This record gives sequence, C-alpha cells and structure tokens, in this order.
Amino acid sequence: MVQKLAWVFGIVFAAIGVLGFVPGVTSADGHLLGIFEVDALHNVIHLVTGLVFLAVAWKYNEYAKTSFKVFGVVYGLVTIVGFIQGGTVLGLIAVNMADNLLHLLVAAVALYAGFMMKDDMGGMSSNMGGNSGMGSDSAQQGM
Repeated sequence: MVQKLAWVFGIVFAAIGVLGFVPGVTSADGHLLGIFEVDALHNVIHLVTGLVFLAVAWKYNEYAKTSFKVFGVVYGLVTIVGFIQGGTVLGLIAVNMADNLLHLLVAAVALYAGFMMKDDMGGMSSNMGGNSGMGSDSAQQGM
C-alpha cells in the first residue's frame, strides 16, 4: 500500500509541478487553478518531489516509508512556517491559506504513511514463500 501511495504522490506532485508553469492553468498573478499561490521555485519543488516519489515507487520501493517520513516532517515544518509567516515560507516560496491547509493535509497523509501504515511487501513475500513451501511439503508427503 505504501508503494501505491508513493506512485500517487509522484504522479500528482509531478503533474502539479508541470501545471504550475502552464499559462491558463496558472493565472498571471501566480494562482494555480485560481486557488493556490505558486511561483517558479514552488513549482520546481513540486516537480522534484514528484520525481523522487516516482523513483522510490518504481525502483527503490524499500525506501518508500522513509521517504514519506522525511517528506511528512518537512511538509509539516513548511506548514507551520507558512501559517506563522503568512505570505511566504522563509521568504522563498509564496503561499496563501489554501496552500497552508493543503500542506497540512499532505503532511498528515505522508506522516501516516511513513509511521503508521503497514507495508504490504513484507506480508506478501512471506505468504508467497509459505505457499511454495506448503506445496513442496505436500508433494513430498504424497511420494
């Protein structure tokens, strides 16, 4: 399940990062979909985050939980700083209340995935190993 969520995060964040550069989807005043405050650095951060999660989901799935932990903590800090500072995060990326609320939701989901969600990979591999062993035992008993 964690790996599937990493795919979702990767696709969504990469798409948001790209769409942030598309005129029409992002207004002249820097609002993605007319709601979320974005700028070039904000878009690059989304794009890089998406690519990291796609890489983790595709090739390095054993790091998915760790990626969610790190990402959740970082986004949690971004959320706190965004709420405190208001219009920017450390003067680097533009944010508004919609961004802060979305960052809070994303941080909560990432922290849950990293710290609480069960990793299905371990259960699947032990079940597969158990089934093949049972098949071997049954075959030996029949001989």
